[in-house]
Amino acid sequence: MNKSIQISILLVLSLILVAQVAYIPIALSILFFINIIGLGLFYRKQNKHEILDFPKYPKLIFALVAMLIIYFDSKTFLGVEAGTAVLSTFLYAKALETKSKRDFIILFNFALFVSASLFLHSQAFWMAILVLCCLISCLIGLYRVQTAHYQTRQSVFLSLKNDSFHILKFIGLALPFFIILFLFFPRLPPLWQIPILNNKAVTGLSDTMSPGDIAQLSQSSALAFRVIADMKQLPNRNELYWRAMVLDRYDGTTWTSDFTNKRDKSYSTISGHTEGFQYQYLASDPSQQWITALEKSVPTEPKIILHEDWAITPKRLVQRTQPIQLQWIGNNITDIQEVGLTQVILKNSLNYPLKSDPQAQKFAQQMYQQSQNNPALYIRNILNWYKKENFVYTLAPGKLGDNRVDEFLFQSKQGFCEHYASSFVLLMRYVGIPARVVTGYQGGEMAPDGQSWEVRQLDAHAWAEVYLQGRWQRIDPTAIIAPMRIDQGMQNVMNENSAIFGDANYSNFQHSSVLRTLRVWSDYASFQWQSKVVGYDADKQNGWLKKLGLTSSYSYVLVLIFGILGLLLIYWGISKYLLIRQMSKIEYLLFQFNRKLDSVNQKIESETFQQWMQRLANKTEQRDIFQEANQYFQKIIYLADENQQDIQNFKDLLKECANVLKQRK
Repeated sequence: MNKSIQISILLVLSLILVAQVAYIPIALSILFFINIIGLGLFYRKQNKHEILDFPKYPKLIFALVAMLIIYFDSKTFLGVEAGTAVLSTFLYAKALETKSKRDFIILFNFALFVSASLFLHSQAFWMAILVLCCLISCLIGLYRVQTAHYQTRQSVFLSLKNDSFHILKFIGLALPFFIILFLFFPRLPPLWQIPILNNKAVTGLSDTMSPGDIAQLSQSSALAFRVIADMKQLPNRNELYWRAMVLDRYDGTTWTSDFTNKRDKSYSTISGHTEGFQYQYLASDPSQQWITALEKSVPTEPKIILHEDWAITPKRLVQRTQPIQLQWIGNNITDIQEVGLTQVILKNSLNYPLKSDPQAQKFAQQMYQQSQNNPALYIRNILNWYKKENFVYTLAPGKLGDNRVDEFLFQSKQGFCEHYASSFVLLMRYVGIPARVVTGYQGGEMAPDGQSWEVRQLDAHAWAEVYLQGRWQRIDPTAIIAPMRIDQGMQNVMNENSAIFGDANYSNFQHSSVLRTLRVWSDYASFQWQSKVVGYDADKQNGWLKKLGLTSSYSYVLVLIFGILGLLLIYWGISKYLLIRQMSKIEYLLFQFNRKLDSVNQKIESETFQQWMQRLANKTEQRDIFQEANQYFQKIIYLADENQQDIQNFKDLLKECANVLKQRK
């Protein structure tokens, strides 16, 4: 087997493994890696022996073990995750039995199909690069399979270099046609969408909250979502609260959400909104199950639902790669709820474990009495107490015991936003004021292009809502403890204040600044890929084509046809130009002379120059001109007596010959 083909096979299998490693079971990844290592050792041994077949039983064992791993992990062989894993298993198994030219052709074509199926996992920019590398590797392998019998003796590196040049040249020639088809071929809506599995883990916030969850999340600079809008319309940074969900049930350790919050909200109950603007929400993870929107936002798409707690989710849990249209309706609104529903929600917002945190309960009762049983004054006094007691805002608050609120408020006094939000809500409930925890994100940063807003996992946040004067009002205790977190953003706070890390790994965070910068730009590149390529749908196509004056399907077809014909004409002209540039001076003169003649007088491919001149001379009475031209040709070509004067004389004689033939006609 040719070494170039072996390298292409190993490279394709390795790239497919790298692309799938985040989506298939770890055991299957290890098995595929062992397959690649074993195949590489087999190729190395095979190069020392002319005839050597891969043993039969290891192939069967590999296929059987791989299928068992897939079934035990997914309980099925169907679906995106299991289906692509099965395809990859067949590909790796096929690589173990390739012997003939036909096997290699089947293997590389099958690898092209498997690499295309990787887009079912993700359509991100990095996945597109991996699939492109797989495409190039497969084409190099197919090219070498066809030319293996004609290979000259050269090193493997030089052979791969030459093959890569030919394949890249081929792709470069085909690329303009792909661009024209991409831009002008009618865009069809998706025929189906990839569902999100119920047990599929997603990155970012979860639907529960325990102490330390958000603090751990805030140490990640991964992109959570992106907002596309007119940046001038965004509220001030201290008002950028991106709401995910309400958590109103507490068992002493964990906050969860009651099912009443998930009832659909009727838009007719919302009134008084006069301000606001429209924007687009694009999640970093297409499998995210809820939409984190600016507080008091409503969806403008029919497939998106607004819930009673102002949470927003899609009707169907499918992977979305397109931005979601939302509208912020402002803070000055009136939200009217059903009386019965309001009573249920308020009841849930008053419950707390009666036997937990006795010191905090006693403290709340005393503070409420000192506030003259006035809820507004009590809230103000509690916030002032937080400020006076020198609480510390830190990512490493340490572990808390059974009475978490007592230990936090009166002993450690160190915590992150979830500690302050949770303790504040409970201090409200202890005195009969309905309150609940809201999770989401706060702040964000402008994207490098200044056209979108990036919110990262480190912006994860939790705050409180208190029911006063007949409506829910946002109160953020973190703004009292660490106002710089709200005013400057979490990333700036981390950069300027190392104390926030406590005993955590601040040095690692500091040293990873370069990596964070690279991540910002890679996220921006992925966004451009997502919006310009993956998100190029029928609406975007119609929008920019209308700017060109193209408003009908017939115009699209005409542009498509004339575009392809124009490209073919350009390629033909370039090939002629390159052909002429490769000609010598004599060849170019003969090319020009032959082009001026009638088809009858043009040179026949089997004729020599002397026979051609003799045939033309027989048609005229001035035979000496043709004979003299033949003499100059013989002198320049065969006697290697080439000089500028002879070439000029030969050029003049050919011109006279053309005139003679023209006059005869």
